[in-house]
Amino acid sequence: MTLVLRGGRVYTITRGVIEEGVIVIGDDGKIKAVGRVGEVEIPSGADILDVKGMHVMPGMIDPHTHIGVHELAIGWEGRDTNETTEPVTPHLRAFDGVKSDDEGFYEALSHGVTTVGILPGSSNPIGGLGVAMKTFGRHKLERVLKEPIGLKMAFGENPKRTHGLENKRSPATRMAIAGLIREWLTKAQNYMRKKDLFKDQPEKLPDKDIRLEAIELLLRRKIPARAHAHLADDILTAISIAEEFGFDIVLDHCTEGHRIADVIAQKKIPAVVGPLLTAKYKVELRNRTTETPGVLAKHGVKVSITTDHPVLPIKLLPVEVAIAIRDGLSYEDALRAVTINAAEILGVADRLGSIEPGKDGDVIVLNGPPFHIETRVVYTIVNGKIAYSAEEAKK
Repeated sequence: MTLVLRGGRVYTITRGVIEEGVIVIGDDGKIKAVGRVGEVEIPSGADILDVKGMHVMPGMIDPHTHIGVHELAIGWEGRDTNETTEPVTPHLRAFDGVKSDDEGFYEALSHGVTTVGILPGSSNPIGGLGVAMKTFGRHKLERVLKEPIGLKMAFGENPKRTHGLENKRSPATRMAIAGLIREWLTKAQNYMRKKDLFKDQPEKLPDKDIRLEAIELLLRRKIPARAHAHLADDILTAISIAEEFGFDIVLDHCTEGHRIADVIAQKKIPAVVGPLLTAKYKVELRNRTTETPGVLAKHGVKVSITTDHPVLPIKLLPVEVAIAIRDGLSYEDALRAVTINAAEILGVADRLGSIEPGKDGDVIVLNGPPFHIETRVVYTIVNGKIAYSAEEAKK
C-alpha cells in the first residue's frame, strides 16, 4: 500500500528543508513525490501517517560496522570479524559471516539507522570484502543492498599485534604490512596481465584464483580499498600505495586526519571518522579528538561518521554526531555525514541518502530536531514499510 507522511519538517538533504512537507512512498517502496502540504497529490486509498510537528529525514547510514559478524551478547562464538590464522585473506566475504538475528540490527532500526556497511575486521593487512545491507528484512539475502562495497585493508597496530606479537609471524612491522599488500597487489597485476593477454586463448588462461579475483576488483577500480588507518603516517602509507597501484581508497577511522586534512582534501579521498566516544585504549588513539570531522569537512573532505559497531554501539551514532557538531562540524555537514555522504561512500547514492523521487523509501520520523540529545525515533521506515514504531515497542 502507498504510504504518505504528511505535515512534518522534511530534511531532504539535497533539496533543502520543507516545512509542512509531504512524502509519498509507493507500494514498490520507492519515493514518488516530495513537497509541501497542498502541493503534492495524495493518492486515494493511501495509508496516511500524520507527522505534524515532527522531523523527517533520510534513514541514517553507518558505512563501517561489524553488525552481524560480531554479534552482541553472544561472546566468542559470535565473533566472525577477524580470520587471524593468516594475514592475507582478500577472498573472504563479510556477508558469509552475517547472522541476521544479531541484536545489533534492531538497535540500529530503533535509533534510526536503516543501512550499514559491514566490513571484516582489522587483523589482516588484506582482510576481505564488505557488504552494504539494510537493517530490516526477513533474512540477510533480503537485506543486501550492494556487494562488494570495498576490499578491507589494515595498517598499523592491529595486524602487527595479531600476527607479529601474538602468532610470531609476518607482519610484525609496518614495513611488512605494506610489503605484504604490495606483494599481493603485484600478484594480482600479473594475474590480470595473463588474463588480458590470453583472453582469446582459453587454454592459456591462468587457473581461477579467488584471492586474486577479489584484488582484481580493486585494481580495475570496481571497488575501493577500505583502509583502516589511525595515525597520520599510516594514512599516508595507505595513500601512497593506492597511488602507486592506481586504485581508489576510503579512509576508515582517520583518527589523525586533522593533522593532514589538507593532503586528504587535495587528493579528494573520503574519510569515515570514528568511533569518537571510546576510551583511548591503544596508542594509535592518543591524538584522537572529536574535532576531526569538523576540521576535515572545513577542508572540503567528504566526511562520514562511524560507530565501528560493536566497538561503540550503533545506537550511539546520533550522539557521536551531536558531539562532532558541538566541536566544530556544521549542522548541514552533520546531516550529510550520515546520509548522502555515507551513501556515496558505499556506492548506493542512486538509491539512498536523500529524500527525493525515485529513491528508496527509507526515512525516519523524530520527535525533535536531528541530533538533539532528547530527540527520539518515533518511526523508522524502510522500503516504505514501518520497520520500527516507538509506540509498538512499548507494548
